[in-house]
Amino acid sequence: MIGLIRRRLLVNYRVDPEVVQRLLPARFRPKLHQGQAVAGMCLIRLEQIRPLGLPGIVGITSENAAHRIAVRWDEPDGLSHEGVYIPRRDTNSTLNHFLGGKLFPGEQNLATFQVTEAEDRIDFSMQSHDETTAIELKGKTSLRLPETSIFESVSAASAFFEPGAVGYSPRSNSDDLDAIKLETLVWRVEPLAIEQLSSSFFADEKRFPKGSVVFDHTLMMRNIEHKWHTA
Repeated sequence: MIGLIRRRLLVNYRVDPEVVQRLLPARFRPKLHQGQAVAGMCLIRLEQIRPLGLPGIVGITSENAAHRIAVRWDEPDGLSHEGVYIPRRDTNSTLNHFLGGKLFPGEQNLATFQVTEAEDRIDFSMQSHDETTAIELKGKTSLRLPETSIFESVSAASAFFEPGAVGYSPRSNSDDLDAIKLETLVWRVEPLAIEQLSSSFFADEKRFPKGSVVFDHTLMMRNIEHKWHTA
């Protein structure tokens, strides 16, 4: 499948590695930066999504949210790999919901999205139809990361996330995982200064005990051609 990433927000938190490890399947371990695990949300608008060889006009558009954790794992060949573990995916696309985990990897929950964006600003909200997951975000473009970030520069943050192209997600009623690879034809990020942020996922103290998770920074990508592959 090919298409256009019209807008992608990587909203990132630094998390106690021991807390993160409890959320991961046994094969994975958290990828660390300055001793901290990194988890977050990928909030992405996809356009012109269609099989390779078809024109963009026949492609579909969708708003999507994936909760993700940066991970490493070792393959039987002894090589270490990295990517993301995605415990939950949400979408406003009925097609994605019904075909995810069947025709293509990754089960997806239905959700309602409300997004208002301009060249330098975005207001984003999502509410899942099962009423378990909600996200609210307001931000504007910036030139730098927050001073409190564990990443010393935008380029350092970019380099941390760029290799994580393979995403694994759980299957219902199975111990198996779905795997999918996102190939971007270019990798280009810019900081987004967050004015307001709430996430029911990361606010859940049963999942993340108080003090174990702190917002770090947000990166934005816009107008990126890409491909999806099974991994």
